[in-house]
Amino acid sequence: MGKLTRRVFLGLGAAAIGGLAAGYYYVSKPHPNPLLDHADAEDTVFNPWLIISRDNEITVIAPRAEMGQGVHTGLATLVAEELGVTLEDVTVIHGPAAAAYYNGAMLAEAGENPAWDDGWTARMMAGVGDVLGKVLGLQGTGGSTSIHDAWGKMRAAGAAARIAMADVAAERLGVAADALKIEGKAFVDPASGKAIPFGDLAEAAAAKGLPADPPLVKQADWRLIGKTQKRIDIADKITGAPIYGIDLELPDMLHATVKMSPVFGGRPIRADEAAARAVPGVVKVIPLKSPLGEGFGVIATNTWAAFKGAEALAPEWSAPDYPADDAAVFAALGAGLDAAEPEGAFEMGGAGDAPASLAAAPADEVMEAEYRAPFLAHACMEPMNCTAQVASGRLRIWSGNQAPTLIQDLCGPLVGLSAGDVEVTTLPMGGGFGRRFEVDVPILATLIAAQTDARPVKVTWTREEDMSHDMYRPAALMRARAYIRPGQTPTAVEIRAAAPHITKSVLKRTFDMEGGGPDKSTLDGMFNAPATLPNARFEGVYVDLGVPVGFWRSVGSSQNGFFDQGLMDEMAEKAGIDPLEYRLRMMDGTHLRPGRLALEKAAEMARWGDDAPGRAKGIALCLSFGAWVAQVVEVSDRDGAVKLENVWCVADSGTVVDPGNFAAQMEGGIIFGLSAAMMQRISLEDGQVQELNFDGFDGLRMASAPRIHVALQEESPFMGGAGEPGVPPAAPALAGAIHALTGKRLRAMPFSDEIDFV
Repeated sequence: MGKLTRRVFLGLGAAAIGGLAAGYYYVSKPHPNPLLDHADAEDTVFNPWLIISRDNEITVIAPRAEMGQGVHTGLATLVAEELGVTLEDVTVIHGPAAAAYYNGAMLAEAGENPAWDDGWTARMMAGVGDVLGKVLGLQGTGGSTSIHDAWGKMRAAGAAARIAMADVAAERLGVAADALKIEGKAFVDPASGKAIPFGDLAEAAAAKGLPADPPLVKQADWRLIGKTQKRIDIADKITGAPIYGIDLELPDMLHATVKMSPVFGGRPIRADEAAARAVPGVVKVIPLKSPLGEGFGVIATNTWAAFKGAEALAPEWSAPDYPADDAAVFAALGAGLDAAEPEGAFEMGGAGDAPASLAAAPADEVMEAEYRAPFLAHACMEPMNCTAQVASGRLRIWSGNQAPTLIQDLCGPLVGLSAGDVEVTTLPMGGGFGRRFEVDVPILATLIAAQTDARPVKVTWTREEDMSHDMYRPAALMRARAYIRPGQTPTAVEIRAAAPHITKSVLKRTFDMEGGGPDKSTLDGMFNAPATLPNARFEGVYVDLGVPVGFWRSVGSSQNGFFDQGLMDEMAEKAGIDPLEYRLRMMDGTHLRPGRLALEKAAEMARWGDDAPGRAKGIALCLSFGAWVAQVVEVSDRDGAVKLENVWCVADSGTVVDPGNFAAQMEGGIIFGLSAAMMQRISLEDGQVQELNFDGFDGLRMASAPRIHVALQEESPFMGGAGEPGVPPAAPALAGAIHALTGKRLRAMPFSDEIDFV
């Protein structure tokens, strides 16, 4: 941004420069500290991330949603490291919804440049994304960016408080600040043995002022960063403490559920509201309208009564005006790829003239392949829920969510209030995966709360309502052609992929805006895959299927990793080269070194090429959300069925704050990715979702899960994420193993359509 500003200033006149200067002042000005409105008189607020009370209690604000990924532990580690204390010394809370907690990294990493690109344009676009995040004040948890975004902010928050308190302590003790040590939340003078607790220093230190750019603890002196910590939330979770939104109980609370049209954008033709009101415990039945369709809210004295009331409605719904079944879905995607000039087509990455090379290639050296992936639900273990109350000119919302400031902006106006009149309490959640970034659940809860005469109401969705009203991972179709000479890497590759436009879908239902421009997710994980393809073309085509789509764990890379690495295996086979060797041949250059090392390490761990009888392995390497992840999957033949045996995973995300938690995220991502590959799909019939519970949308169970071995490397020069990157390599590595075991080439998920699994 600095370079951009200087270049722009050199070419513009005084009036334009004045406008830019005003804009720069606006985006450089910090957002107000929200803690100043919430702190007690006994508390000293140092910055938006840290409070120290007079009784020496340290509170760290970790303003990202805790949905099982351990982010509160990781964020607290950053502050505790710089403050000089342990995790046991601090209390961690999510804190209020506020623009001060904007996630700049989330938008900064949404650009089209590959993660390894450190050029001027890439840095400029990342800077623009970060500034946009600040201007929007978007407090969000997503894109595996929480630690990356907080790396500088929250470390500086702890360091500034430590330095300011050290100066005050040094004055009172009559010693140099650098002579003091920190022990047990106090500054200690080793010479005299005198100690002053943080709580006795905080108020004076904050009043004196904090350093604007404090020096941070050097890596050689880290006590916490880079070491596995005890998760601060584990005790509550293993003891079943009531911490989730679905557990919430408030005085005088009502309960409710929703019954919305299972036809996307549909409406009820008829419903038996009298029968619903006749159910014991039902208080009221109200109509509901949302950007995704119409339906009903059923308010009752308990959740079960609300569920039974919704069941008694027995509504009839309008017919769909979009592809009504799976055959029609993939026919529409295929038609998009078949069109001579498809609407919404765009290109990303690539170089050379692949179409001309393919046209001139001998027919026997051209291979073609078609891959497909179905819609997928997020299927969070905790069903969608939200508690809301409209009273005394305020809207209060309690929910597990990934975007609290969006809730403020969108829910307040529904009941005639501004965003500032909306108080959001973000609770831990039983899974998110992108689903709880959506605001549909709080919106419907707000509309219901407006009808409860100031009483709080907890709105709980049935599992069936949850599964049939998701914002799904898009169905996608990919076609590829490649010019492959024996014993050589590809001479030319052409890839075309069709899928719904995620950004358009999100903007339309959230802001009633028409979004334009390329959607990176359609080709993400292919055009920027970790390989050097000197002659390649990547083309995306948008096809509106009428089904709401959204951000699913690892987004476009979730299917495109399978497409890209599956195609890599096929090209290797046609060239007559081992799949590992084939990949390594296309990984020259220092920018790909971390991926090459990860791939080699995974192969070494798995003893690649050394297969026991009845066993086989597959390999894949994907780069997503700034992390290089190589995986080897081993399977065995069990009387004609396939059993998962082992997964070896090597991940490189640059500096890792908590290795144990990072490895756990890889393990969870692997299980998530294998479940999707093996058995999961969302299918349509008459335009309605058919998989309404876990009996139709199962996940990998313990008895079938493989042994997982994770190793971490820190060769990457940039910091990546952990929550999502473990997902994309799982499917292609499994497909490669199955091919090596059975000779069957899998090009469509779920694999259970063609394979029996143990």
